[in-house]
Amino acid sequence: MTLSNKQKQYLKGLAHPLKPVVLLGANGLTEGVMLEIDRSLDIHELIKVKVPTNDRETKQLIFDAIVRETKAHKVQVIGHVIVLYRQSEDKKIQLPR
Repeated sequence: MTLSNKQKQYLKGLAHPLKPVVLLGANGLTEGVMLEIDRSLDIHELIKVKVPTNDRETKQLIFDAIVRETKAHKVQVIGHVIVLYRQSEDKKIQLPR
């Protein structure tokens, strides 16, 4: 499933008031962090993850790894924060067509 521009705009609007639910620490992207991101996506479907690093390449590699490992959709990247969406079985968020 790929997201259309209309669906991404809708999800960006929903994500705007959200606070990051996962913050990467000094240890970086560990198995525990990935597990927490995975659980958060199962519960909320739409989350923000904050990666506090000043190196753009490292940040992009971390974002790509998170998207690849969680099989989530990257909705948006704003500075150090990535917005992720993955539909759960409950389908809590109804996407526009």
